[in-house]
Amino acid sequence: MRPQRLLIGVVALLLAGCGGPGASGAQAPRPELTIWIDALRAPAIKQAADKFGQDSGVSVRTEIVAKDLQTQFVTAAQAGKGPDLVLGAHDWIGNLVQNGTIDPVQMTNRQKATFDPLALKGVTFNGQIYGVPFAVANVVLIRNTELAPQAPQTMEELVETGRQLVAAGRTQEIMALPMGPTGDFYHLYPLFTSAGGYMFGTKADGDYDPKDLGVAKPEATQAFQKIAALGEGGAGALKRSISNDNARGLFTDRKTAFLLSGPWQFADINKSGVKYDVSPIPPFAGGKPARPFVTVDAAYVASRGAHKLLAQEFVTSYFTRTEVAVALYRADPRPPALIAALDQVKGGDPNLEKVLKAGQQGEIMPAIPAMATVWDPLGKAEAAVTGGAAPGPTITAAAAAIQSQIK
Repeated sequence: MRPQRLLIGVVALLLAGCGGPGASGAQAPRPELTIWIDALRAPAIKQAADKFGQDSGVSVRTEIVAKDLQTQFVTAAQAGKGPDLVLGAHDWIGNLVQNGTIDPVQMTNRQKATFDPLALKGVTFNGQIYGVPFAVANVVLIRNTELAPQAPQTMEELVETGRQLVAAGRTQEIMALPMGPTGDFYHLYPLFTSAGGYMFGTKADGDYDPKDLGVAKPEATQAFQKIAALGEGGAGALKRSISNDNARGLFTDRKTAFLLSGPWQFADINKSGVKYDVSPIPPFAGGKPARPFVTVDAAYVASRGAHKLLAQEFVTSYFTRTEVAVALYRADPRPPALIAALDQVKGGDPNLEKVLKAGQQGEIMPAIPAMATVWDPLGKAEAAVTGGAAPGPTITAAAAAIQSQIK
């Protein structure tokens, strides 16, 4: 039996078991799956949802949650008012599992083999797969090739080129790394690792160890000293005035030659007409490789959803389809996690291979529950040091705040 027919048969049985047309002679209301999603991908998911509804006779409703999707999902799920499915980043998994809000997904070995192994690793927690991945991404260096024809080999070379362009009046900023007044440690992480820092160590089995907090080690202080030297009291390359709200605009308006961000920026940059290239984040001279976090976006089944079996069928039958993965790529051009989808689109988008190449030296972002504790303290420490605060006491205070929250 073909998978689609099997799916329709399963749904028919569910409908009958719920008091379908043959049960009492009355037409029972159709089950309705609810999916929570961000605005960017909503149109692509609606297409898949509508197709699922046509095939199965199940209604599917997509709801856009524009802010704090993870927090809102946990709160709603624990109150029994959450959706059946939610889409989000893989580093949510530890927190979602700890709060009892998502179930493992039931993929066959054949289905698993169709995905990028790194993407599957990202959605695996405690030996179980908790999401169906659809995209991978990491921070890269996006360079205006008219202002900076050659990719810098070191961070020092990047800063020097940026300073020369500013001095010549050709640009206004050395580079644009999103930070803002409260920091953005995700974008800063490649610089932190090149300067010797790390987030969490690993256990013998390769899993991340929340007890080995790298930002509590002396190497973190040394790394923050290098970051401070790039800040407002030093080279002026890192600034709190540059945030996710204006970093891309600085690049597309040709006010900087260098944007340190990810593939989610490409669609708007392409519209701007700026000629650009993509390369890995350069390391500090004599330092370690600049290792960005590799992130995975995935679809999750809510453990307290009203239609869990249908939700399982939806994610495993539709997110494993090439046309769905390609539609999600068109909405947000990150490399697809589905191998067939990547093969289909990469010929028309040379940036995809460059993003993946830059991610080869990266590290999969930890999905352990402790990740929920790190962003706020580290972001604030980053912003404080950029503004002139002493690196040692600042990172020590951030590490203490994180350790106090790790269970």
